[in-house]
Amino acid sequence: MALKKMFLTINGVQRMIICDREKDTLATALRRLGLTGTKVGCGVGQCGSCSVILEGKVIRSCTRKIKSIPEHSKVETIEGVGTARNLHPLQQAFITYGSVQCGFCSPGFIMSAKALLDENINPTREQVREWFQKHRNVCRCTGYKPIVDAVMAAAKVMRGEATMEDITYKADGNQVYGTARPRPAALAKVLGQCDYGDDLKYKLPGDPLHLAIVQPRVASHAKILNIDIAPAEVMPGVVKVVTAKDIKGINKVVVPVDHPRSKLDGFERPLLASDRIYRYGDVVAVVIAETEEEARAAAEMVKVEIEPLPEYMSFLDAVTPDAIRIHEKSPNIYLKQPVLKGEPAKDVIADSHCSIEGSFYSSREAHLSVEGDSMQGYWDEDGNMVIQCKSQAIGFNRASVAAGVGLPIEKVRIIENPTGASFGWAASGASYALMGACLMEIKDRPLTLTMSYDEFMHFSGKRGPIYINSRLSCDEKGKLTALEFDAGHERGPYTEFSAHIIDKIMRFMGFPYYIPNVSGLGRVGVTNHNFATAYRGFGCCQAYTASEAMMDMLAEKMGIDPFKFRCINIAREGQDNINSYPFKEYPMEEMMDKMRPLYQEAVAKAKAESTDKVKRGVGIAMGGFNVTLGTFDHAEVALELNPDGTVTHFNTWEDQGQGGDIGTLAVTHEALKPLGLRDDQIRLCMNDSLLCPDTGIAAGSRSHYMAGFATIDAANKLMDAMRKADGTYRTHAEMVAEGIPTKYLGVYDCAGSGSELDPNTGVGDPTQAYMYGVFMAEVAVDVETGKTTCIGITAVGDVGKIGNILAVEGQAYGGISHSVSYALQTEYNDLKKGGSMIGAGIPYIMDIPDKIDVIMLDNPRKVGPFGSSGCSELFQSSGHVAVINAINNAVGVRIYELPARPEKVKAAMEAKARGEELKPKKYFFGSDLYDELEEIKANPV
Repeated sequence: MALKKMFLTINGVQRMIICDREKDTLATALRRLGLTGTKVGCGVGQCGSCSVILEGKVIRSCTRKIKSIPEHSKVETIEGVGTARNLHPLQQAFITYGSVQCGFCSPGFIMSAKALLDENINPTREQVREWFQKHRNVCRCTGYKPIVDAVMAAAKVMRGEATMEDITYKADGNQVYGTARPRPAALAKVLGQCDYGDDLKYKLPGDPLHLAIVQPRVASHAKILNIDIAPAEVMPGVVKVVTAKDIKGINKVVVPVDHPRSKLDGFERPLLASDRIYRYGDVVAVVIAETEEEARAAAEMVKVEIEPLPEYMSFLDAVTPDAIRIHEKSPNIYLKQPVLKGEPAKDVIADSHCSIEGSFYSSREAHLSVEGDSMQGYWDEDGNMVIQCKSQAIGFNRASVAAGVGLPIEKVRIIENPTGASFGWAASGASYALMGACLMEIKDRPLTLTMSYDEFMHFSGKRGPIYINSRLSCDEKGKLTALEFDAGHERGPYTEFSAHIIDKIMRFMGFPYYIPNVSGLGRVGVTNHNFATAYRGFGCCQAYTASEAMMDMLAEKMGIDPFKFRCINIAREGQDNINSYPFKEYPMEEMMDKMRPLYQEAVAKAKAESTDKVKRGVGIAMGGFNVTLGTFDHAEVALELNPDGTVTHFNTWEDQGQGGDIGTLAVTHEALKPLGLRDDQIRLCMNDSLLCPDTGIAAGSRSHYMAGFATIDAANKLMDAMRKADGTYRTHAEMVAEGIPTKYLGVYDCAGSGSELDPNTGVGDPTQAYMYGVFMAEVAVDVETGKTTCIGITAVGDVGKIGNILAVEGQAYGGISHSVSYALQTEYNDLKKGGSMIGAGIPYIMDIPDKIDVIMLDNPRKVGPFGSSGCSELFQSSGHVAVINAINNAVGVRIYELPARPEKVKAAMEAKARGEELKPKKYFFGSDLYDELEEIKANPV
């Protein structure tokens, strides 16, 4: 390797760098200097997280080779923009306006925005958006709107029209709960001083070794005849090549399937494949080497000999009569769950005044977090295996790692690194178990693994696609009479979270309407495409794809406005859901009342602004989701009184960007209100399994609800212990003197508070709380190309009492932006294209409307911590169908299979012009719906 010394002026200071001019990028050189505020996400110039200013111009430093940069060039990075005591207006505005969620993209956005304001100190909102589009700055958390808000606010300060005080949050006395107090981690993130996983690899002591995974990518289904690691073992710097034969445990990624009808048990996924490849992203080995470059070079040398097997890349292929079993112990359809209510739907539909039918496909959606998968591992001073990673399910992942690698669970310590979002994929513990397997081989040096974005995309799970055949009917007044559906849900080759997903499909078809007769079946099956995992709104999104489209279709056939049709059919007080249980709340009429004038205005505007070339349309969709994981959900936290009178909160409320830190602070401050503590007297110790009790997975919109109740329990125990007879409170010293403990465990358990879905009938109400919403989408469709642009989304939501305004708004804007891209562009189906952000349909800022309006009901819950419910998944539940319905409203064609790419819309319009309708044939799942329902009745479990 030939190295060169050169000088760059970085943040006003001349710095010497030693670089490999042929290989090093500017990002590589900066990060090696310790300037890790410059993040690397995609690594190929598609995300903008690496944005810096070079000679006054913003560039993407991950693709700018050092050899192309003249010596003594001036470089500005986030570290030179401001300090904690002297923030730049952009940094302060990003904190105050909720522009920082996971924060991984924030330094890049701030640098890009700084370059803009250096050129144009008085931009319009559209100019800000065009700038970020031009420079490819991507955010998956915020929906972009808060970022533009922050840039506009900072520009006012820089023009002298406002002061820093004007854009700085002002506390409302000593109140935290229900305010817009910024999250505690935001300051470090806007300064570029928050160390994410790939940053920590530069800062580990002990000369870390580097890992590289071996993904053969020779097939999606094949027998492995031989894995030849010998060529890799002799490569420079290689310490060890770990394969399945080295694994001390069961070599499985264990996610048990908790459903009595499942023929698979959750032990199907190998940690390291040894005898069969089940999908394109499977890993057969991990190389441990002295440097990342050496590890990657050696990984390329591993040779895998295979015997190809039939590849079933969709559910429909896998369930054909002649398909072979992917897993020998079960047919490819391994789980079935019915919903039965009232009379058989086919009979009621036959006698109803009006009915419609359709077949709908919800696509395989990539999460596309800007940060991929990265982690560190080492052995601590107590002999614990430590894995620092992106886990959003610390307790659950500990168990999976322990079983997989053969270590007692009490010796597995998982710490969540500051995390650049995941939206669900980080609940899967497979990569953490790979790190664990390597740690079992290396005891004396730390390890670090950073997947390339392409590796991460093929390794991590996706939202599972679902095919649904369905019919819906109503009487002459427009009241729904019956719903029939048959859903085929594809999980890829592994069964991860199957029971949770099918539960949501069977509960949110037709939500939140009153439907007296329902016959439904959910079938879950394996394929050889990528595996399905958690993704915000898991299961319900796919259900709404069918049910909310059918509501529009039936309204159209009846000649009733789709908004009015929904108003006729929303559940009223005392009416029940399709699982034969009453709704827990009935805010639907109030939500519709708030939306009605906005809908009427939007419809009138769309009619007025439509032209022959660009048609405007408006679509509506009802939505909602549950809170908690069900009757078995459990959460623990701990509160400790410190000698200085502060209180430390210990929990594993994993923070994937949604705001676990501000959530913890808010619920703790509120629960301890009688003590009169300031917010800065509450310390947070979070997401370290050695130090913190298990609060549970950050999923199912459960964290605030579950951790909130557990915090109230811990707070009451602590205050009871502190309280003297006269009502005042003991100090720490007084408690120690009296032998009274100063630390208390708070517990909240859902046992006995609901009923799981009956596996034979679908009757039940497993979860403790719900959230409700209605979404309106406004679109413009280019008649010549079929390209659809979403120009506005309005949401009316009910999440109970809001714990933190910025956090809830952030989840709303972010979830809505995912809904828009789900409807129009995001899909991981083509394996060759799917390894990149652009190939998988990442939405840039101009793909998401600047007009996102969120209206929240003030509806505190009778059962909920301080009146709160949950919030996140509401906002990604059904907004995508509002977009699809708006396309139909604009140009009179329905897109049945997501996403609604321009070519699909164009083809549908051309078919309409010919007097035809483009729609999928009824999907065949291998057997008749009612035959299956009769079989289940005859063989109950």
